[in-house]
Amino acid sequence: MATPFCPTTPVRSILQPQQNPPKTLLFLRGSSSGGPDFVKCRLSAYSWSSAASYVRLGNGAAGFCGKSIVLRKLLQRRRGVVRAATLEEIEAQKSLIEKDSKGRMEKTIDTVRSNFNSIRTGRSNPAMLDKIEVEYYGSPVSLKSIAQISTPDASSLLVQPYDKSSLKAIEKAIVGSDLGMTPNNDGEVIRMTLPQLTSERRKEFLKIVAKLAEEGKVALRNIRRDALKACEKLEKEKKLSEDIAKDLSSDLQKLTDEYMKKIDAIYKQKEKELLKV
Repeated sequence: MATPFCPTTPVRSILQPQQNPPKTLLFLRGSSSGGPDFVKCRLSAYSWSSAASYVRLGNGAAGFCGKSIVLRKLLQRRRGVVRAATLEEIEAQKSLIEKDSKGRMEKTIDTVRSNFNSIRTGRSNPAMLDKIEVEYYGSPVSLKSIAQISTPDASSLLVQPYDKSSLKAIEKAIVGSDLGMTPNNDGEVIRMTLPQLTSERRKEFLKIVAKLAEEGKVALRNIRRDALKACEKLEKEKKLSEDIAKDLSSDLQKLTDEYMKKIDAIYKQKEKELLKV
């Protein structure tokens, strides 16, 4: 009668018997609580092959029954062993890679959208000044952190600093930017009127937007590449099986395609705004 296999952690394995297995019985003695602990094990020509990311065992040692410490000692004596990951650990590793990749891709979309908003169209938008940095008490700071920016109407911007002493520095920063607007400083606030976009200026902005969109896509591909490298590393360490790694690679490609479409959508929207008369 075959000795049952009693693992302490869930392992999916397939026993592949060979012909005429020897029927030698082995008695092992081990103790985890100080007392004797005899475990009866049968040695045969079985080998274990894992359907997941588990250790392949050979050289005739299989069919073990007993506590994990006994199994581990026997395997270490007969052959070097690497601990196999459990199903829970595999799913956790897979989930971690997917979650990290998605989070980084979301940040990439936010960056692309922010860059697009900083490029002016025919309508005023406070986000147009997001990239403006002001020299404030010897340190560069973002304009929106030291002033309130509003849009009184569709073609003008109003900048009201929290500290009036920063008005000149704000004015200088706006003049030195590539917004193409002339600030009007009245000693209290700064007003700006958006000039009408010329055909040449629109073309320049369209090129900039297309470049920013492509940079966003490159960033997404790099995130996917990093995730695949992490996946390959885990597979080599036997923490992911080949099948799980292939599934993860497929999922990462789908995720990348999804975010590529998001970049295309916001690019087309910005292009539409720039082309609008």
